[in-house]
Order: sequence, then structure tokens, then C-alpha cells
Amino acid sequence: MDLVIGNTNIFWRSCEFLAKKIMKNKILPFTLILFFGITFYIFYKGLNDSNIYTPDINVKNNIPVFNTKIFFSDEKVKSSSIFKLDKIYLLNIWSSWCVPCRKEHPLLMNLKSENEINIVGMNYKDNFKNAENFLKELGNPYKEIFVDIDGTIAIEWGAYGVPESFLIYNNKIIKKYIGPLNQKLINEMKLLIK
Repeated sequence: MDLVIGNTNIFWRSCEFLAKKIMKNKILPFTLILFFGITFYIFYKGLNDSNIYTPDINVKNNIPVFNTKIFFSDEKVKSSSIFKLDKIYLLNIWSSWCVPCRKEHPLLMNLKSENEINIVGMNYKDNFKNAENFLKELGNPYKEIFVDIDGTIAIEWGAYGVPESFLIYNNKIIKKYIGPLNQKLINEMKLLIK
């Protein structure tokens, strides 16, 4: 009788041990799936969060006053001689090493042919030969190009990188475009200047 009771206890203890082991094996994957699911949800919500800082793109500030050199002639020039009153300008900050600049370049070439906007280029932290080859390969949409060797002029404009563009009228920034231009932004720009 004692042997039967002892064997029954061993049997039930074995069953408890197996049940705990099975539960551990089920809990671990469930816990991992739950952890990664919650982490994914948090990151997904963070990407769609509208409270992330975005700079003001409708600025209405005066353009900065600066001295620079003209790209092709190395002639020193003041900003007041580049931007005239009663004319609409698009200042485009670009570099030959900038991949998005290459992507937006055909749109600038099309915009140049329409003659509504005077496109001015600011060559940003670039090697002259590389920039010249960039323009020879893709064409030159710019009425005037000036250089910003060390990036200080772009900082005065409030630029964050390349490419960036500024729509200007009467020496005031009407609109700032961060990143490469696309056809939708070009159409918006045309509506603004009408």
C-alpha cells in the first residue's frame, strides 16, 4: 500500500514538474511576442506623432545680408546685388555630393524654362571641379550661383542641410522648402507667385 501511495506521489510530482516546464516554455515565447508587439506599437505611434518639432516654413523674414563670391568668376559680391526688389527668386542650396539635389535638378531645369522665377543657386561646402561637372552633366538652371565654402551663409539663412530652397519676393522669404523639391511643391510655388 505504501508503495502504491509513494508511486502515486512520484507520478503527481512528475506531472507538476512537466506542467511547470510546459508553462515556462509557453510563457517565454508569449512574453517575447508581447514585448516586441508593445515596442513596435510605441515606435509606430512615435513616427506618427504630430508633436515632433518642424521648423516654420512660412517665414516672412528679410533675407540675410552677406558677402560672397560668384561661382564662375570668383568675383566678390554683396547679397543686395544678387536679389533685386520687385522680382521673384528661388534660392536653391545644392552640392554636387548631394543625392537628393540630383533628384530635384530636372525640376529646376523645367522651372528655368518657364521664366516665372529667377533661380539662384548657393553651392554649399563643395569642391569647385565637382560642382562644375555636376552642372555640365545635368545642366545649369541658375541665373546666378554664389558659393558658401564653409556653410556660414546657409546658417544665416536658417538652412538645416541640402537641398533647401527659399522663395523670395522684395527681399523677404515667402516660403521655405526643406528637402528636395517635387512637382507638387513646384505647383504650389507657382500658385503662390500668381
